[in-house]
Amino acid sequence: MNNPDWNLYRTLLAVLQTGSLSAAARKLGLTQPTVGRHVDELEAALGYPLFTRSQQGLMPTEAALALQPYAQTLSSTVAALLREASGTLGAVDGVVRISASDIIGIEVLAPILAKLQAEHPHLIIELSLSDTVEDLLRREADIAVRMTEPRQDALVARHIGDIELGLHAQRDYLERNGYPADLAALAHHRMIGFDRETAFIRASLDHIRRVAPDFPTDITRSYRCDSNLAQLSAIRAGAGIGICQVKLAARDQGLVRLLPEFSLPLETWVAMHENLKQSRRCRTVFDALCKGLLEYTRGRPDHQL
Repeated sequence: MNNPDWNLYRTLLAVLQTGSLSAAARKLGLTQPTVGRHVDELEAALGYPLFTRSQQGLMPTEAALALQPYAQTLSSTVAALLREASGTLGAVDGVVRISASDIIGIEVLAPILAKLQAEHPHLIIELSLSDTVEDLLRREADIAVRMTEPRQDALVARHIGDIELGLHAQRDYLERNGYPADLAALAHHRMIGFDRETAFIRASLDHIRRVAPDFPTDITRSYRCDSNLAQLSAIRAGAGIGICQVKLAARDQGLVRLLPEFSLPLETWVAMHENLKQSRRCRTVFDALCKGLLEYTRGRPDHQL
């Protein structure tokens, strides 16, 4: 078997991720015939089919699915290599990729990163917004802001502290529907929450039951979505009562905190691969994130490891 070119594996990964030749072509900036030719070349080099054609479109074979995690690792490694090569040794320039949840990335990190780039104008930031934890060990991201403690030994992690969460509603909603007198009264309000239970949500619910045993368990959430940012937007729009960061809600004069005895801590960490400690570019961004997030959570600077 000839060693196939990396670009063929990149095309394979794009087809697996998008489900069609045309979508993969748009993702890669190629033409559809080129993507089809790449798949044919890879199948010829490997000696077995990677897709079957059906009325539903391209269906990956078992062999293609077995190759997918290795192609993902190759893709992450190539992206990390290009980021590393984008800067000057010992300088704060080039590309740094940061992973964070949508609400942290949009509502909290933007001013921190804007200030950092004003100080280092040749620094390029890639911000990946997702609640999915990108793998720092495979260098899918250089630095991650996480709401759970990183467990891998090969990471440098800084515990920022807890971000306080509380119950909030828009003032107009409360004027129309009344203020809940206690936690039990929440069962009679329109509540905003997640559309499905993930491991994080189940852990949060368990914590709520421990710290607030009076919190009603039979609440029907009339507005459900899988994004913290969308939930915050719904609270701001007056769709109901929801849980959000206390400091974010305080920025909006139209939002009212309810039942302040109800308080949830959201653990916050900044992490990166230990190999990046020697990269001045990554270390500078890591320190700036720690400093900015500490100021956000505690109101005072503190960014030393």
